[in-house]
Amino acid sequence: MKEIIRATIAIIVVCALLFFVNDYLNKSSGNAGNDTVTIYNWGEYIDPELIAQFEDESGYRVVYETFDSNEAMMTKIEQGGTSYDIAVPSEYAIEKMKENNLLLPIDHSKIPNLENIDPYFLDLSFDPKNEFSIPYFWGTVGIVYNPTLLDGQTFDSWEALWDSSLKGQILLVDGAREVIGMGLNSLGYSLNSTNVSELQEATDKLKKLTPNVKAIIGDEVTQLMVNEEAAVALTWSGQAADMMWENEELDYAVPQEGSNLWFDNMVIPKTAANIEGAHAFINFMLDVEVAAQNADYVGYSTPNLAAVDIMDEEVTSDERFYPPEEQRDNLEVYNNLGLEMLGKYNELFLEFKMSAN
Repeated sequence: MKEIIRATIAIIVVCALLFFVNDYLNKSSGNAGNDTVTIYNWGEYIDPELIAQFEDESGYRVVYETFDSNEAMMTKIEQGGTSYDIAVPSEYAIEKMKENNLLLPIDHSKIPNLENIDPYFLDLSFDPKNEFSIPYFWGTVGIVYNPTLLDGQTFDSWEALWDSSLKGQILLVDGAREVIGMGLNSLGYSLNSTNVSELQEATDKLKKLTPNVKAIIGDEVTQLMVNEEAAVALTWSGQAADMMWENEELDYAVPQEGSNLWFDNMVIPKTAANIEGAHAFINFMLDVEVAAQNADYVGYSTPNLAAVDIMDEEVTSDERFYPPEEQRDNLEVYNNLGLEMLGKYNELFLEFKMSAN
């Protein structure tokens, strides 16, 4: 009988220990509930000092994780596991997350700082009335280049990339929408084209670019351009700004045929464990001084009009990174193309990459 009692007690003790260990692990992985705000964001996409400031001011503890693509982010949220309270997807991903019922509506009454956002960036087609998303950063896709390594080339046109003098000098970001989109734009087509013949024509033209391509890579593009190991790169405006900060010889241009105008917004995933904390974080990031500090640190363009007013005018008047509205009208936002067409883009991008090896 005593043995049975001892065994029962031992089982109870082990179960209690497992419960506390599981509770601790859940908190560590973002399931901490009302005391924690768990954020899922792009890498190097927030000033770390602001996370500490939010913790001090709000009393919440922040668990911060990063992703490197919209697709990876959406997959992890769809699978559950971690209860992310905030995520920062791009516009086409927001459309897809809405379709898949992965987002919670945002209570605007809890975000008084929303009044600081430029109306231009509100009520856009991917989220009418901003029911599910709040603007974070915006920018363009274009060409960063080093004039000192070139023979007077400029990049007002995508066509300049095909110049034979650039043999082995071009870096491309490893993204199907960006690269195939560049090929489409160079032919005067929409970067949201679903016309298979236009997509194939763009891919065939990209294959003619391969002698000029040094590499198709990710974040490494920054250091390679800073170190002058390549002369030209297809990249995002904020990444170009980072490069230009470290190497003043670099310049950035958006070709006149058009390019991508992108928006990254804050959302509250459906599995969020701390909805109050999520609203508090969004409102904090929309504070004028916070948004200005974050834009200075990250290098991307802020949609916070009130923050722009207090930022360095030399930065905010630079039309390479804050293009005026009439120039933005010549740019396109990525549409959610659907799984089948996105698969076609990826297939053609792989075909191009294989030709570049």
